[in-house]
Amino acid sequence: MDRPIAAGQLKEKSLFQDSDGSAAPAKTMCHNCSKLKIFLGALAFSFFAKGFSGSYMKSMSSQIERRFEISSSIFGIIDGSFEIGNLMVMVLVSYLGPRVHRPKIIAVGCLIMSVGAFLSVMPQFLTGRYNYERITVSVDNSSTSVSACSPVSSEGLPVTDATETPSTMINVGCEKTTNSYLWLFVLVGNLLRGIGEAPIMPLGVSYIDDFSKEENSAFYIGLVRSSGMFGPTLGFLLGSFCASLWVDIGIVNTDAISINPKDTRWVGAWWLGLLICGAVNFIASLPFWFLPYSLPKEEENENLKISHLSVQGDHCKIDPPAQPQLKFSEAVKDFLPALRKLFGNSIFVVFIFLTILQYNSLVGMITYETKFMEQQFNVSVAKAIFLIGVILLPITILGMFLGGFLIKKFKLHITEMAKFACITFIVAYLLNLLYFTCNCEVLQVAGLTAPYSGTKHLSSSKHIYMASCNAECGCKVDQWDPVCGDNGITYTTACFAGCKSSSGTGRNMVFHNCSCVEGQGLGPGNSSAVLGQCQRESCTKAFPYFLALQTACAFILALGGTPTYMIMFRSVSPDLKSFAVGIETLGGRVLGGLPAPIYFGALIDETCLKWGTKSCGGSGSCRVYDTKEFRNVYLGLIAGLRAGCCLLYIVLSVLIMKHFKPDGKEMTDTKNAERSTSKELDTANKREILPGLRTSEESEETYM
Repeated sequence: MDRPIAAGQLKEKSLFQDSDGSAAPAKTMCHNCSKLKIFLGALAFSFFAKGFSGSYMKSMSSQIERRFEISSSIFGIIDGSFEIGNLMVMVLVSYLGPRVHRPKIIAVGCLIMSVGAFLSVMPQFLTGRYNYERITVSVDNSSTSVSACSPVSSEGLPVTDATETPSTMINVGCEKTTNSYLWLFVLVGNLLRGIGEAPIMPLGVSYIDDFSKEENSAFYIGLVRSSGMFGPTLGFLLGSFCASLWVDIGIVNTDAISINPKDTRWVGAWWLGLLICGAVNFIASLPFWFLPYSLPKEEENENLKISHLSVQGDHCKIDPPAQPQLKFSEAVKDFLPALRKLFGNSIFVVFIFLTILQYNSLVGMITYETKFMEQQFNVSVAKAIFLIGVILLPITILGMFLGGFLIKKFKLHITEMAKFACITFIVAYLLNLLYFTCNCEVLQVAGLTAPYSGTKHLSSSKHIYMASCNAECGCKVDQWDPVCGDNGITYTTACFAGCKSSSGTGRNMVFHNCSCVEGQGLGPGNSSAVLGQCQRESCTKAFPYFLALQTACAFILALGGTPTYMIMFRSVSPDLKSFAVGIETLGGRVLGGLPAPIYFGALIDETCLKWGTKSCGGSGSCRVYDTKEFRNVYLGLIAGLRAGCCLLYIVLSVLIMKHFKPDGKEMTDTKNAERSTSKELDTANKREILPGLRTSEESEETYM
């Protein structure tokens, strides 16, 4: 008869049944639980780190476009390089899954992300100061007045920095044409970030699902993912702060700069945040180096057998299972059968197509959301980034957390999760259609969207810039330094407004005696213009309604996000969970995350009305868009992709209800198969299997 165990010992030790039926003390459950909690905390922080750097890069899209004078489609290629990095290693790390030391692989990934962030910063230290377009003005010798409308202006070059004179700028731009390709550093850095992030999701999520109770798995994964969403929130807030700072802060006197953050030539300190992102990713790698290869199943220690036990006084120690030797030839041999088995599952195939469409809509929307807000609603990029960080992302976190909580609270079956996800997405889609009601007029630019007569007109012809009121000014057509006339119309430059004099300096400069403004209803003495585009009041008033609608859509979509993700785990065999996550992430990134920024950007470029000009010629980034066409292209693409998602959600729900019936024969057979397999594992067989995996026979019976 076994010796009774004291009450104090019960608090410290668990009982395990050895093969001969005798009781054996085990390592304290608290210690094993603490390691799982440490892993959960470390994984949550790594999710935070990758979300932090990823969202920061997304928020800096406009700043990077303007800094390197590239189009939206080129930035789409830079953004897509992240997905290319994922493609390079995603399948390998997800397939190897439990065969490798998952915590250490995640640690290496975080280090690579850190290197990528630091590499992206290099152009800031390899190039000179940022030079923005600015017209040349002539100075009257008898006064401090300056004139934009003067024959001298036709000979001058753009004054591209507030601290430099035209004479010093003659050769600077052309001598530094190689700087135009420094954006390749950002591209390669983004590529490295993609490589480093690849192991975090599939290996981290599968590690949790392997060593936690089934009913806790969804909650833990939802908790980690929602905790990681604080990264994008702070990333956007950091982006907002950096976008409000001048790119060359500390080098240039910002008081002498004639543009403000609302100007489409403004470039914020995009590089500063990347330094912080690199440091955060480095810190995220540290805890994973000290975590074990595997852990006992959470709160199921009594079902495990102990093969090695050493007792030291009152403390017991369980030798951890030895890491199996990975044979590369066997891994390659099993790859194709595993792939065939995975794609033989119709539910998983539909889920993959659904993921691809969702990635396309989400990535395209997030990449160009700040640009859309800036152009459509007349808000600065810094403000748009800030609002996304403090309103949209927190509500998304809440939705994801509640989605995981509802699964745990009501113990939702896979069929119930499918219905819930389908309903929430369709409701969000219907709300999404209301975006088109948030209308905003096109910016009235003389000679571009409105003729000099003042009537509404749309033309991109360069010849319409010239009018009788500015014919003698000798204005350069390819320049963009907008001024807002007293008549509410924007002119591409003060020269095209026919302004003869000015007062003030820097941002406070005011132009007077503008002949083209006089010709549109204002008499002599009242025809002035100020630097910057004219404000569109109706657009500003419509913005709060757009923001409220977007917040509601984000919450509803996030609410169904976690149930949708858990469908994949419940519809594939356990030994393919890690592989399935990798294939799902790979498909989404390669067919969604990679092409979406490129074709979204290319179509948005088609709505550009006025391109910037580089120092040595050639078009730079876009200065003004046709806001109506921009809205139709941007929102139309999102609505079309999500319409396909709605259809696939319905198909997925029907397939799941057909294959997984809660009270049907199939589920009964599944439970019987699990019981018999569990009994076999607990009694006779002494074969070594990988932690968290089941036998192939069980997998076939249960999930195929």
